[in-house]
Amino acid sequence: MISKKIQIKLLEEMLKIRLTEEMIAKKYYEQKMRCPIHLSIGQEATATGVCFGLKDSDKVFSAHRSHAHYIAKGGSIKSLLSELHGKISGCAKGLGGSMHLLDLNKGFSGAVPIVGSSIPIATGTAWANKLKKLNDLVIIFLGDGATEEGVFFESLDFASLKKLKILFVCENNFFSVYSPIDKRQSKKRNLCKIANSLGIKSTFIDGNDIENIYLKTKQIKKYIKKNSEPFFLLLNTFRYIEHCGPNNDDHLKYRNINTIKFWEKKCPIVNYQKKLIKRKILDHKKLTKLKKKIFNTLIKSFKYAEEQNFPTKKILNEFIDA
Repeated sequence: MISKKIQIKLLEEMLKIRLTEEMIAKKYYEQKMRCPIHLSIGQEATATGVCFGLKDSDKVFSAHRSHAHYIAKGGSIKSLLSELHGKISGCAKGLGGSMHLLDLNKGFSGAVPIVGSSIPIATGTAWANKLKKLNDLVIIFLGDGATEEGVFFESLDFASLKKLKILFVCENNFFSVYSPIDKRQSKKRNLCKIANSLGIKSTFIDGNDIENIYLKTKQIKKYIKKNSEPFFLLLNTFRYIEHCGPNNDDHLKYRNINTIKFWEKKCPIVNYQKKLIKRKILDHKKLTKLKKKIFNTLIKSFKYAEEQNFPTKKILNEFIDA
C-alpha cells in the first residue's frame, strides 16, 4: 500500500519533469538555449518510479535523454536551466549543455551522449563501490538502442561475474531516432532472457504505470542490496515529440498514427491524475494549485538562468588534463 503522501509526491515529481520540459520546448525558440535538447515528455513515470526514495549516495547515470533522470534524482532545476543557457552557474559550468548533466551532491553522476558509453562507466562505479565495501546502489538508464552495443553485453557479464550492486534500467521507447525497433532487432530477441543468460535476474514492467514501477523497483533495490547481485529492468515507454528538439515530428510519418494514439491514451500523468482524483486524494482545485506552484518555481528558475554570466575564457582549460 502506498501512502497518500507518496502518491501525491509521485505525481508532483512527474509533473515537475513534464512542466520543466514543456517550458524548455516553449522557450527554445528564443534562441537563448543553444545546445541540442532531447526531451523525455511521455517518459516521466520511468525516471520518477525508479529514482524515488534513493539516497544521495546512490549513484545514477544516464545518456543523451537525461533531463528526467536528473530531476528525478533531485538535481537542481536552476542548475539544469543554467546549463542549457550555457551559464557558469550551470551544473557543468555551462560547458556541457543538455547531454552532459551532473549533480554530484545529489548522486547524479553524469550523462554521456555517445550511445551505450555510460553503461561501462556505471558498471565501473559499482565495481569501485564493492572494492570500497560501500552498500550504495548504482543505477544506469539506457535506451533500447544501447542494448545493440557491445559494451552492454560486456558490462552485464562483468556485473554478474563480480556480483555488483547495480540496476540496469532499459527504457524502451521503440525508436532509435527514426528507426523502429523491428528494423534493428530480431522479433525473437528478448532482453530479459539475454540478461538471464548472463546470470542476471530481470523483469518487465509497464513503463507508464508509476505505482507499479515504484513498488517493484523498491523491492528490486532491496534484492540487490541483500544479495549483492545486479538486476535488469525493462520498461516500455514512449516519447511524444521528436528525437532531438522541441517539436512534434509526427508529420514525417515514421510512427504509425494508431501507435501514437495508443500511447497518448496511456499518458502516465493524465491517467495518474484521474486515479488520484477518483480516490479523493486530490481534487481539481488542489491539482491546479500544485501545477501553479511548480510553474511559478520554473518562471523564477528561468529568470535566474537568463540573468547569470557566461563562463570566462579562463575556465576553458581548467578541467582539461595536459
